[in-house]
Amino acid sequence: LFVVERDGARYFTRDGSFRQNEDQDLVTINGERLMGFGVDEAYNVIEGALAPVNIPTGAMTIAEETDNVRLSGNLDASGDLSMEGSVHTLMGTEDDGLRLISTATVAPADPANVLETSSLLLEIEDPDQPGSDLPLFGDGQQIEVEGVERGGKLLPTSTFLIGATSTIQDLMDFLTSALGLHAATNGNGSVPGVALDPTSGVLTITGNHGRTNDLDIERNDLRVLDPDGSQAGSPLTIQKAAAADGESVRTTFLVYDSLGTPLEVDATLALEATSDSGTTWRYFLDSSDDTDASAALATGLVSFDTNGRLVTTDPIPVSLDRAATGAFSPMTFNLSFQGDEDAMTALTDQSSEIAMTFRDGAPIGSLTDFGIGTDGTITGAFSNGLTRTLGRVPLAVFTNVEGLVDAANNLYTVGPNSGAAAIVNPGSFGSGQIVSGSLELSNVDLGKEFIDLILSSTGYSASSRVIRTTDELMQQLLVLGR
Repeated sequence: LFVVERDGARYFTRDGSFRQNEDQDLVTINGERLMGFGVDEAYNVIEGALAPVNIPTGAMTIAEETDNVRLSGNLDASGDLSMEGSVHTLMGTEDDGLRLISTATVAPADPANVLETSSLLLEIEDPDQPGSDLPLFGDGQQIEVEGVERGGKLLPTSTFLIGATSTIQDLMDFLTSALGLHAATNGNGSVPGVALDPTSGVLTITGNHGRTNDLDIERNDLRVLDPDGSQAGSPLTIQKAAAADGESVRTTFLVYDSLGTPLEVDATLALEATSDSGTTWRYFLDSSDDTDASAALATGLVSFDTNGRLVTTDPIPVSLDRAATGAFSPMTFNLSFQGDEDAMTALTDQSSEIAMTFRDGAPIGSLTDFGIGTDGTITGAFSNGLTRTLGRVPLAVFTNVEGLVDAANNLYTVGPNSGAAAIVNPGSFGSGQIVSGSLELSNVDLGKEFIDLILSSTGYSASSRVIRTTDELMQQLLVLGR
């Protein structure tokens, strides 16, 4: 029997025709609330105290953080090796590097140097006015990087606030982060990052190898903003000395944080080495939604054997900062290149192609439907494709069901001869199972009853005719006797 409640009184019923009321509680046709077990924050059923079964359709929302992502596809093993990253120089003019003003408080330790990493930005001379001792930057100004492309994809805008203690090293660190450079040595031995030639005052930006990592930096992409936000110009001369080379491919996929916020992640793979044992590729993971200074997330190597099969099968742990967003931080997930049904390969092809083939997690979704299983478990379906356990409908069993007291309207209460109610899960202790979407109306064999009814009607009709015929014969005999 189902357990229902009205005005604090508990009843039992076989009538399973429940519906939702205005409070989203499941109730009988007369308004008694169905009682069941609820769930905890992890959607595990809490057996014990009974509570009204509430199904907040349209009102309940959930999201799920991504834990696992899988990429698949083929990497062109016949491509050219990735040896060199893009190279850009930052200079004061087309022919000269940066210089310090003559009254600089932090002078180069080596007389042969014109600039050092410890030099203050506020003491760099304006290259358009050599010998003037006029500073290039002012306190409170900002250096903004906007419009830079990497492999044809726009990088996010970044800004650096110039203060009294800001140094060349601070600027170099900022540019390294703003450009999302990974600390992985290129095939030609160059190290990605920003370096200073102290004897010439020239800054050199070296990118990561692979054509997809090729940086495109124009002069207007690096500009100075006044404290009020207005543009003060683009004082640095930027020249591209080399382009990134080598076979590489990139794909972009979405992951979700604990609030269901979609976050873009770029995965780039570049051919780093070939040998008698197979090919080696370097992966670069980046996200503009990472809240720390750099969009670079992770880099490493994956290997394939001479048949193009993946050798490095361990998943890659990826961490994405979500500080000050309200979501759990850092968000972490595992990236793999192999699954039960698909795996990345490295075979000869015209080009490399990769894509995401699996990802868990989901954005926000609302409860749209629910169902009740044979064991009484209530499962909710959400608009984002997730399902969650919302509770369980138990049943009540009695030692003597015939001892229950009829309370009208298909309701019963515990009687002196029924024994106490035992609240059990459907299917246990002889309680039977719940059949969702069905209603118990009758256990009568309608076909047999109809046949019996027809036979009874036929027999009654025949008996009536016999009586009528006998009556007519008696009437005729009486007439003859007169």
